[in-house]
Amino acid sequence: MPNTYMLKREIPADTGYDVLVAGGGPAGCTAAIAAAREGARVLLIEATGMLGGMGTAGLVPAWCPFTDKERVIYSGLAEQIFMASKCTPYNDNPKHLDWVTIDPEELKQIYDRMVVDAGVEILFFTQVCGVETGADGSIEEVLLANKAGLSAARARVYVDCTGDGDLSAWAGAPFEKGDPESPELQPSTHCFALTGVDEKAFREGPSLHGGSDKSPVYDIIESGKYPDIPDNHMCNNLQAPGTVGFNAGHLWLDATDPKQLSKAMPKGRALARTIRDALAEFVPDAFGNARVVKTAPLLGVRETRRIIGDYVLTKEDYIARRSFDDEIARNCYFVDIHTKWSEKDMDQREAFKAHKDRQIRYEKGESHGIPYRCLTAKGIPNVLVAGRCISTDRVVQGSTRVMPVALVMGEAAGLAAAMALNSAGAVRDVDVPLLQKKLKSYGAYLPNVD
Repeated sequence: MPNTYMLKREIPADTGYDVLVAGGGPAGCTAAIAAAREGARVLLIEATGMLGGMGTAGLVPAWCPFTDKERVIYSGLAEQIFMASKCTPYNDNPKHLDWVTIDPEELKQIYDRMVVDAGVEILFFTQVCGVETGADGSIEEVLLANKAGLSAARARVYVDCTGDGDLSAWAGAPFEKGDPESPELQPSTHCFALTGVDEKAFREGPSLHGGSDKSPVYDIIESGKYPDIPDNHMCNNLQAPGTVGFNAGHLWLDATDPKQLSKAMPKGRALARTIRDALAEFVPDAFGNARVVKTAPLLGVRETRRIIGDYVLTKEDYIARRSFDDEIARNCYFVDIHTKWSEKDMDQREAFKAHKDRQIRYEKGESHGIPYRCLTAKGIPNVLVAGRCISTDRVVQGSTRVMPVALVMGEAAGLAAAMALNSAGAVRDVDVPLLQKKLKSYGAYLPNVD
């Protein structure tokens, strides 16, 4: 039998859209809102039943910082979403703008409200499963799979917010993946929440975070009783009375491989239980009666493809705090690459310090620009990319992969997609100074743009 199959039937196609956004995470939501705000007819495709990606389906318990320690730099739609979400977290300090706890149920409704109010059409439970391209490399149709079976959708401009760069890669865009000198990818994390936590003991007890030398996670590792907890990754936030959300543990896989991804989900759920058991033993006052109340339906993937664009943002750009004539956003998040830094023959606290020494951090008020050229996928005239798969080297991707950055890139990509409609969908013909001016009029932080 042949190992390929040729479809023998026609499939229905919807051809009435101006802009199609693939992926309803942070970048996809702001891209869809920004394009619809300009009057474009927008279709937003989302594989799950909710918008928001890692902050909702992924159960990431906290926002990465929104400030450069002087001011909010992820502004515009990003700041609107963030500030709306700040009205709901348990025990939140209104003045707190960095590492703010996320209430995932409230955040779902914030995204729902903003995307629907913008006039965007959403298709939930729909998987992008292929693309058809024209002679010039343009995407002509996107293939979709959902409860109606196979179908196709056509737009004039496409925005790839899949995280993995699926749309662009399948259309033939070049990409890199992982460490150029090895097959290593950053590990993923399966986030979860524990309830039944004694809140007073949790607040008054030692910090669980590996940044504290007194964290119980080191005693857990050194005991050898829980070998599935190999390192000190133990980020956590109090999310509700007696409920703590965890971004903890590491799973090593290539999340573009469906078999590896499928095997990782049961491992992640088992690891959540293992971490619960370890905390119950080593921190019994706080976690003795705790139980796993939920595990994320979406795996927290840090790194897969990086689509090669017309410019590749590099480590040297990051270190130089470089600005660009065509920048559409600023970024100040530190370079945060999760690696296999924990060596068995090395004291765990020393291993963590060695890992921290490999991070790159900015001082107060410092940031770098993200050029529009990082959003234009090489070889594809009518596609823009936003989110963790934009055109960077591996080091910079360790910074630009997080949600606040994705939000501002998404707004820029969506606005540019709508503007490209005036040039037959050619994203490289967008008037970038006008794009920057429009972004600033919507509240974007672009200090080097007049």
